[in-house]
Amino acid sequence: MAEITTYKNMVQPKSVDCTRRASITAIIGYMLDVAGEDADRKGFGISALDSASNTWVLSRLAVEVTAQPKQYEEIDIDTWVNEFNRLSSTRNFRIHRGEECVAKGVSQWCMLNMETRQVVDMSILKDTYMQAMVDEPSPISAPARLRPITPVGSASRPVVYSDIDFNRHVNTLRYIDLIFDNVPLELIEQNNGVRIDINFIAEARYGEVLTIGWSNEGNVWSFEISSSADKVLCRAKVEFK
Repeated sequence: MAEITTYKNMVQPKSVDCTRRASITAIIGYMLDVAGEDADRKGFGISALDSASNTWVLSRLAVEVTAQPKQYEEIDIDTWVNEFNRLSSTRNFRIHRGEECVAKGVSQWCMLNMETRQVVDMSILKDTYMQAMVDEPSPISAPARLRPITPVGSASRPVVYSDIDFNRHVNTLRYIDLIFDNVPLELIEQNNGVRIDINFIAEARYGEVLTIGWSNEGNVWSFEISSSADKVLCRAKVEFK
């Protein structure tokens, strides 16, 4: 069994929002950045999958943030994998500011073939993955399975160049931005803790038109993002503490 790996970072001005704290998108970005770096270091990152035209895609994510680090604060990001099967891998995260743990996350990943756009059997990575497994439970509950919503409000926009990543679909962090762009600013400014669950269901490609629908009950906001072809792309739930 392997051990938890820790990566260091600093909150730069580009990562803070109007509160001068790292935005929720930036905090999730820190997690996803170390996921990619750690996978590369351990032999199952994007560079190892390229030759077979395979790539990693995020299927579900849950993140709990109890405090948002301020500009120029140093942070440590722990990451480890603890579950693996033919169709899914679980990677976990903790972010520390000194001795204080400010964020925790659980992510579930699958492998996609870039040519067929179909899910790939991950058994081909079993030997490499087993060497990276860590005997440590996930720090929070697994991402919830989210059901369809009946929106009370919506907004639409096209998928543009700045939305897409090297997989040529809308980047994970762009979805997080789209969600928080449609939450009242005062909730973000007064945020003392939040949990986000997000299910990624289908790809959004360049040129499609996205519709972001939402509903809320108190401080719990539910979202469903779909494409112009009436294809549901993702669902999310955001609960402010």
